Amino acid sequence: MSKLTALTRWVGPELEACELTHLRRDSINFEAAEREHSAYLAALGLICDEVIELPALSDHPDGCFVEDAALVFDECVVLTRPGADARRGEVEHLLPHLPADREHLRLEDPCTLDGGDVLVVEDTVYVGCSSRSNHAGLKQLAHLLLPFGYRVKAVEVTGCLHLKSAITQIAPGVLLANPAWANLKRVSAPTLLEVAPEEPAAANALLIGGSLIYPEEFPRTAERLEAHATLHLVPTRELQKAEAGVTCRSVSWSSA
Repeated sequence: MSKLTALTRWVGPELEACELTHLRRDSINFEAAEREHSAYLAALGLICDEVIELPALSDHPDGCFVEDAALVFDECVVLTRPGADARRGEVEHLLPHLPADREHLRLEDPCTLDGGDVLVVEDTVYVGCSSRSNHAGLKQLAHLLLPFGYRVKAVEVTGCLHLKSAITQIAPGVLLANPAWANLKRVSAPTLLEVAPEEPAAANALLIGGSLIYPEEFPRTAERLEAHATLHLVPTRELQKAEAGVTCRSVSWSSA
């Protein structure tokens, strides 16, 4: 029987100085952000066999967004090269806590690639071409994953920070998307749900262990998801000010 593990890192007051691309800087209430992270950890605890909680990194304001530093596949771990220079040190801090039962691979200069731009749907790996991930990153990732049978496809991201701000998987064969934020012509799925028009930021959902962790701030889109997955609603209002979603705050894997 496999064990499902989620790796997280606590938010710290340094989050106030996070990198921003599409949002204007707004004051982040640290205590409220901590409460949101606690609710997120509680949801993970209901789903996963183990939740690893790493301490905040005072020198890395975006360190709690662990998804961007590493990609974990059944066959390997890929250490990324984040698009923001200030975030590249996060990779080494995360490395000792990643699963050691599979090969570790690394993306190298001149590539940039954030984990938030990578959506894995069975054997297809969609990579967002965004301000954080370049074509060299896509090519290097495709080369590293080729021996394991994955095919990598580029998706242009235009209206948001990462691909997974625009599209995520919410159940087998079902994707949730905001088509205004990414060119989905190369994305295929039996079912493609669109976010409620009045909730453009609602496409980010975390499918883990057959359940869905989802922001409580998007009730109309949540109604569309109820027929497809068991929902665990969590507050994300403060963390959204850091361009954060629910996928970016954990890395998960299954092991024997």
